[in-house]
Amino acid sequence: MTVARRRGFFAEMQHQAKLAEQRQQAALRQQAQAARRTEVAQRAAERARLAAERASEQDRKRLEREAAQAYAAARVAEAEDATAELQARFRELDGILSATLDVDDFVDLATLRVVVQHPPFPEMGLRVPVRAPAPIPAPSLPVKQEPEPVKGLFGRKQKQEQAVAAVEEKYAADYWAWKAESDALPARRAEQAEAHARAEAERAQKLAAAEARYAEESSAREREVAEQNEALDQLIAGLGYGTVDAVQEYVSIVLANSVYPEWLQVSHSAEFEPSQAELTVRVLVPGPEIVPAVKHFKYTKASDEITPVAATQKDTKDRYAALVHNVALRSMHEIFEADRRALIQSVSLELGTETISPATGQPVYVPLVAVAVRREEFEKIDLSAVVPAATLEHLGAAVSKNPHALTPIATAGVRRAR
Repeated sequence: MTVARRRGFFAEMQHQAKLAEQRQQAALRQQAQAARRTEVAQRAAERARLAAERASEQDRKRLEREAAQAYAAARVAEAEDATAELQARFRELDGILSATLDVDDFVDLATLRVVVQHPPFPEMGLRVPVRAPAPIPAPSLPVKQEPEPVKGLFGRKQKQEQAVAAVEEKYAADYWAWKAESDALPARRAEQAEAHARAEAERAQKLAAAEARYAEESSAREREVAEQNEALDQLIAGLGYGTVDAVQEYVSIVLANSVYPEWLQVSHSAEFEPSQAELTVRVLVPGPEIVPAVKHFKYTKASDEITPVAATQKDTKDRYAALVHNVALRSMHEIFEADRRALIQSVSLELGTETISPATGQPVYVPLVAVAVRREEFEKIDLSAVVPAATLEHLGAAVSKNPHALTPIATAGVRRAR
């Protein structure tokens, strides 16, 4: 069975959106848990500090014992938290099939239509004109001052003449300075205006360049959205006609929309044969190492260690086998349920994993389940009330006798859907 087709654009878009949502929710949960642990630890430390400050020597010994007991209790709680996380992972593993049964796997392709979203213009400051400078004021006309009063009785006339001459000299100097400044004023004002005009022209030039870039980027965004929506329209139209590419793309969207726990990577590839209305699917699941070989965690006070307690080999083998069976049934269920127009009348599915060959050291694919089933036969099954291994047997599937040991199946003898 050779199926190499991978997710298309819309399928990958859906898959990444689901993963992002899943990661965000996980991050929020971890953040809340960390905040709670920090708050509890801070409160306990503060209570211990205050109690130690008030305590007598006898009380201190008692507090030390209580602190040791509290530490041991905290370590026990830590082990319990690790066990709770482990149990949560087991619940996710065991609920792989049931998690999809309450979900409508149909994907309304129209909801994938996108609307162009332009970011704000990045250089709004360039749209503000350069403020005109305040006009250079005209200099004030100088005023002739009165001579300083003459003091003393001797040489008054000469002193008076000297004072008047000093006033005249000062006034003349002020006048010519005023005149020079007044004569230079038009040129200074012209230079100021030219500098403002140059700054404004430079701003306008930069603004035009920035707006041209923004318009080009906006046009590119609009073209990208238009092309994406046009491709979506073609997909919707193709699905209406049941074309091979459209059916395969729609199936990849459906399966990409089915997000497993982030730590459990499951991938699908599929090809559609229109003459028989049959979809051939390959499912790739992680190897047996995905199932923790741990039953729970315990704290040993003597060594101050938290250690895992191994699960029985049977529990680990049974859990991985159940994962293999559940993913196979879940994949077929999602395909048939999502295909409301019944374009797919049968599914031929092979599920396996990849490992390293101990003989060659090279990657090797190990098939673990192969099954072919027609729609009407599969739709008679109530997956909420089945034992998956029995269901696969009922469907005539070839199933590995020991998936945990990576015992492969012989796919050549698996019947085709009738």
